[in-house]
Amino acid sequence: MLASYGYAVKEFYGKQAGSFPTWMIARSDGKSYAMNMNLTEWRINIREGNHCLLDALRLRVPAAPRALLRQLCKKQRVMVDGCTASAGQLVRTGEMVSVKTSLRWLECLEQSRIRPGQILYEDLLCLVLDKPAGLATHRALGHDDNLVLRVQDFMRMRGEAFRVAPVHRLDIGTSGAVLLGKGRASTSQLGKMLMAGHAIKHYLALVEGHIPLPGDLNATVPAKGRNKVARTVFRPVSATDRFTLLELELITGRHHQIRHHLAAAGWPIVGDARYHGKSIGDMTRPFLHCHHLAFQHPATGLMVDIHSPLPGDLCSLLQQLQLLRSARCGQTDKILPHS
Repeated sequence: MLASYGYAVKEFYGKQAGSFPTWMIARSDGKSYAMNMNLTEWRINIREGNHCLLDALRLRVPAAPRALLRQLCKKQRVMVDGCTASAGQLVRTGEMVSVKTSLRWLECLEQSRIRPGQILYEDLLCLVLDKPAGLATHRALGHDDNLVLRVQDFMRMRGEAFRVAPVHRLDIGTSGAVLLGKGRASTSQLGKMLMAGHAIKHYLALVEGHIPLPGDLNATVPAKGRNKVARTVFRPVSATDRFTLLELELITGRHHQIRHHLAAAGWPIVGDARYHGKSIGDMTRPFLHCHHLAFQHPATGLMVDIHSPLPGDLCSLLQQLQLLRSARCGQTDKILPHS
């Protein structure tokens, strides 16, 4: 039986392999993956706005030679808000850029290290990236490839030499929004803002058990050799008799806080082997995703509000478990990828 709690998510119709032409891309680490896009699409951000299209493309895909980008524009393979665009056209923040896929273009995407859709927000001081599961935030034992290294390579290709550093971290198995500061001063200010509690982080987690009502988790969490006070607020998004999709807000920010709190409450996260979560199908990582990040901008003091939709693999599992039918929520598009 399916329960719903007024925070609905809709039926997800992902672009499954086979629905579109599929490209097999070989990675430098020997792995390969399928790309099934006709188009690569993203919205112009503050950093790219008021630049000519050619410069905006180079900012987003720095491994692409300018000659290639000019050729793509000349051959009408680049569109802005659905209309073909010239290389010299001025672009505005919020406009949608679409590039028709080719093998050469996909090679440039791979070489750029950060994919266009991973950049959730960027200006001169701040960067928010969508971290995939399986990638460490920092360098870790057995994980020489990490988000920080990829960002350094990305900025180097752009010709931007300043230091970019994450203000917080996500576990290797956790996906979602990560905030990074550009330059030491910005990174320091953002770090102080985070420590002062002027940031909001919401996660989505699929847990075992039927949880009908919202609540607080207040169990202490092991941190640096001793137990520390921690608080997590949760509310159910949708549920069946066996599983519940929760939205959780971190009030404190202890290491493994959500994973520890949910396991201690008897609701381990699906796929979280460390905390005895059940594995379902091909799930090889915890079903935990940072889907909403809001922070105070270091220059303006205004709040910046960022959403990271659930990755396709997590949506597919929710669909399999019949957890994607519930009442209206008003934030559907900010949870699931666009169909």
